[in-house]
Amino acid sequence: MTRQIILDTETTGLNPNAGDRIIEVAAVELVRRRPTGAHFQRYVNPQRPSHPDALRVHGLTEEFLADKPLFGHVVADLLAFVRDAEIIIHNAAFDVGFLDAELERLGLPPFEQHCGGITDSLALARAQFPGKFNSLDALCKRFGIDNSRRTVHGALLDAELLAEVYVWLTRGQDSLAMELDAPPQSLDAAGVDFASATLPRIMATPEEIGQHEAILRALEKSAADGSVWKPSSQN
Repeated sequence: MTRQIILDTETTGLNPNAGDRIIEVAAVELVRRRPTGAHFQRYVNPQRPSHPDALRVHGLTEEFLADKPLFGHVVADLLAFVRDAEIIIHNAAFDVGFLDAELERLGLPPFEQHCGGITDSLALARAQFPGKFNSLDALCKRFGIDNSRRTVHGALLDAELLAEVYVWLTRGQDSLAMELDAPPQSLDAAGVDFASATLPRIMATPEEIGQHEAILRALEKSAADGSVWKPSSQN
């Protein structure tokens, strides 16, 4: 089973080394590059205010986060959800930097040691569309993905949108994935084996041929420049 997790975080600011903290972490699951419906989402009390610019982005106030659990209280569930999966993150260095800082505070190994590897979807987008805007919003627009609900940044919604973007970014893998993952099957939904079936050939009757030719003659008369379906020698 090919299991991938699309992950996103929201934070109090831009720099974990300056004390900024995670305030929301969310992830959605893909199996064979298809959403399963399984997801993880937690708000976290950062025990500090958000920078005004960050607050304008995510809208999660100190009052809202005051009764939420600390990161240490949600980390076990998070690590269980991502364990052994490939993690897809847009601008992975940012989110992983915050996750590593939170894990270090708890005396735990870096995030990459808890999963099956990390893929940066921003790097994938830049490789496909060099010199273009490759933000999540820009990619949603490029691929025709509806992001109208994204009035503020939310980790779960952003992870769901990124899951759609990632499938589009890697759409060249579809045929191979389907060939490898689909079980051998020679029967249609009704149980008919078309691979070995001999299809009957039904010929038109003289009456049907006559009706067909009558229709062609009528069309011939109505066409100002003659028909295009007869050889020129017959026109």
